Parts: sequence; C-alpha cells; structure tokens
Amino acid sequence: MTRHIPIVVGVGDVVNRSKKVEDAIEPLELILKAIRNAVEDTGLSGSAASQLQSQIDSLDIVKTWTWPYSDLCSLVAKKLEIKPTRRYYSEHGGNQPGKLFDEAARRISMGETKVAVLSGGEALASLTACAAAKQMPPPGWTKLTEDVNSVFSPSTRELLPSGSPGKWTPPTSNSDLPGLGARHGIGNPIQVYPLFENSFRARRNQSIAESHKESAQMYAEFASVAEQNQYAWSYGSPAETEESIGSVTKKNRMICLPYPLLMNAFNTINLAGACILTSTETARELGIPSDRWIYALGGAGTRDSDDFWERPEYWWSPAISLSIDAALEASGLDKEDIDLFDFYSCFPIVPKLACEHLGIPSVGGAKPITLLGGLTSFGGAGNNYSMHALTEMVRQLRQGKGKTGLVLANGGVVTYQAVVCLSSSPRRDGLPYPSANPLPAVVKDVQTPAVDEKAEGDAIVETYTVEFNRDGSPLRGYIVGRLRSNGHRFVANHADDLTLKELCSQSVEPIGRSGKVESADDGRNLFAFVNASAKL
Repeated sequence: MTRHIPIVVGVGDVVNRSKKVEDAIEPLELILKAIRNAVEDTGLSGSAASQLQSQIDSLDIVKTWTWPYSDLCSLVAKKLEIKPTRRYYSEHGGNQPGKLFDEAARRISMGETKVAVLSGGEALASLTACAAAKQMPPPGWTKLTEDVNSVFSPSTRELLPSGSPGKWTPPTSNSDLPGLGARHGIGNPIQVYPLFENSFRARRNQSIAESHKESAQMYAEFASVAEQNQYAWSYGSPAETEESIGSVTKKNRMICLPYPLLMNAFNTINLAGACILTSTETARELGIPSDRWIYALGGAGTRDSDDFWERPEYWWSPAISLSIDAALEASGLDKEDIDLFDFYSCFPIVPKLACEHLGIPSVGGAKPITLLGGLTSFGGAGNNYSMHALTEMVRQLRQGKGKTGLVLANGGVVTYQAVVCLSSSPRRDGLPYPSANPLPAVVKDVQTPAVDEKAEGDAIVETYTVEFNRDGSPLRGYIVGRLRSNGHRFVANHADDLTLKELCSQSVEPIGRSGKVESADDGRNLFAFVNASAKL
C-alpha cells in the first residue's frame, strides 16, 4: 500500500459577537463561512479554489449544542455544492475535534480520503438572546421537526428523570433508583471537575489558598492570551486579572468549590472553526503553496469510566496521561520536542493535570500551555473548542513561533481525551502516519475501589465540593468518601448544616477528615463530620 503524508492546508475561524436578535446567525451559516475561510486560507483562488472544493470527499462536523439539526452534514454539503462520500456528524464531547483530526489524517495517509474538511460551530449567544426575546425559533434559522423552546447547556441538563438535581420523588422500589450520581444530584461538569481539583490540591500538599492562587494566576495568563486573539469572545475587552478571577464577589460568585464563575467555561458564544487536510501529493497537484503546509504527525486518545465514582483516583486522569504519552510516541517525539501546547481548559484542573504529567509549570512557564486563552476567556465553543486550538496552532507554526505543537482535547467530566501533534516539518523518523490509534477505547488496566451504593459507618473524605446558590450561600455538599471498615468508596450529600459549613472552610482541609455516613430513606447517603466543631 502506498502511504501518503497528511498535512493541513487551510484553516478558518468565524466569530459573531452581536447578541441582537436581528443579527442571529445559526451554526450552519457560521460553519459554512469558516469552511470558506479555510479554502481561502490555502492561498488558492478562482478555478484552483473551486477544484480544491470539488475534491472534498470527507466531511466531518462536530456535533453542535445549539440546534438539533436532523442532517447537518448534508445541509453543509448542499450549500457548498460538494458531494463527499464520507459525511460524519460526531458524538458530543470536547475531545471530538482532536479525534476527528487524527482519524482524517490517518485516512489521508492510507489513501482512503483525498481532501478532508473538519468543522463545527455554535451560536449559543444568539440562541440565548432569541430565547430571552421569546423569538423561538430564531428568525430565518433552519426549520426543525421538533419544537425548541430552551437553550441547551451541559451544566443545566437534568440529571434525573423527574426534576432538577436534588429534587426528586423517592422511588417506590430499588429498581426505580436513578444512577448513583443522579441520586445525590451530582454529575454535571460544574460539580465533578471540582472533585478532581480538590483531590489534586490535597495530593500536592497545597493549602486551599495556595491552590486557588495558582488557578487565578493561570487563568489570568490565559486571559492575557485571549486579549490578543482576534477570534476570542473577550477580544476587545481588558483581560481579567489574577485579582478579579480569584476574588469571590457578586459578579464573580462561587459556583462549586473551589471555582468562582471566572474559573468556569463560558459557553454563551457564537463561534465556528474549520480545518482542511490533504496529502502532500494532492497539495502539489492543486498548487497549494508549501508555506501553507503543516504536517500532522500522530495522535492518540482514550477515555476513563463514564461514571466519576469509578475512577481510580481524583488527583490523576489515566486517560490524559496515556493519551499524551501515546500521541508523543506515535508522532516520534519526546515531550521536550514540543514548543507549543494548547491544553483544553474548561476548568483549571485539566491543564494542571496535563502540566503535572509532563513536568512543566502551570504558571509562568517558558512554553505556552494555551494558544487561545481557555474556555472562560476565549469562549467555551461547545464541543468545538479544540478545533480553534488546531486552527491557531497551524497559524502559529506557520509564523515560526515554534516548530512542533501538541493539542489536548478533553470531554465529558475528565472523561474523553484526544491528543494530536503537528509540525512545520515532516516526521523526523520518516515513518508514515500511524495506521491505528495506539490506545484502547476505554482505559481498563487501572484498579478502582469497590463502590457501595448504600453506605453505613465510619468514613473519611476522599474528595468533595460544595454547590452554591446565586446569593452566595452554600446549597449542597457532595462527598466522595471511603468506609474505614473495608475501604469501599461511596457518594454522599452533607447530613447537617455544620458539616456543610465546614466543607466550605478556607483554612481546614476537609480531605482526609473523619466522619460517619448513613443511608437515608430517600436512597441517598448522608455524611457528617465527627466532633466537627472541635476540629476547627
């Protein structure tokens, strides 16, 4: 089999900053514009650009949160007047841009695809504005076969079949019980990522204040990057500072400990991005200048358990570590070879975990760990954030800001990972692009503790978070703990107001503290500190 060298030849981004109803542009149109921008970015024009477009035989679209299209790929193909034999609309997950990129590069290498287009887009800011104005569906948007009257967010989806988190009717039998997380009202990203942050802090023997300062510093550095990125949602506004990000105020209220609002992804944006990949042979045939070429070197990806209570630890993500290592090896690289990183950053813990694994600093480092500015300052572009990381990586490698770059795309609740490596030069080992993802679909070779759905007895806190009301008062505590009797893990809510208060402590570390857990009549486990007040 003749193997080909996959390259990126065109990238495009679009931002619509208007929140006016009359300016609402649906994801379909944003995606089309991003793809057209990517075609223009190849340096081709006129008949040469038309020839490139006519050879697009693969179209992958990252699933949009904004609008439930019945067949978005066909709509894009029809508007572009192309007839790709492959039309793929992805699953949900922030890992999807990296995964689709790796798979497209592999198909090109193996001669299965000639010209591949990857794209995705969101118009959540426009949709939110239209919903507020009671103009649903938005004027002129693609008509749907179902009614859409609300705005989707991964942080507001219902965890339970009969109401909002923590407000449900007790089941009549054990067979009616919802999942373990849902039973305790936890499972959304805003609730689960803090479990990892708090465990990571305790593992590193950081104080709560030290960890919070590190997060604020990192996100301030990210904000300064976004301030200079013309596609960032915050572009044109002064960057948030370490003080504004780290201070809990009415404007920057606490969401779930330890993350105030400005440490959470900001999803209300209108953004789209696109990449065009082909082989070096096809690029030469089409006349695409070699200064537009960026080489795809390799990639890898896997996932941890979908259920957060079945993770081996909360200070570590096996999927992140394995995906980074495997992508570097698949690309013929060492970690020292990477000049530019973009780590997915819906919350500070993801880049922290990546930095810890690679042994690089999360703040003040010599190499950038974001090219965009993160999902707070650049904007949480739904599942498509890392598409923008790929487009920006291509631009910076072309500009000579580095020779080799790595993009980490994360999805779920520290669940799905995809890592790809790009370079301004071909693979130095001369080998073809890897013919398969070197990792299994799911990480299996890790030990996880037994989990007791109903827990009773003496226990310690393994990790935790507290969710807050909009007025700044604590709403509910979420505890992942271990039974002293057998080491089994359990999930629980706080049992009393004193325990909730002490989970909010900024001076006493809750992790490792003792307490008691009991199973309540409504199916939840409830945890209380033992002699709590004496420990303060």
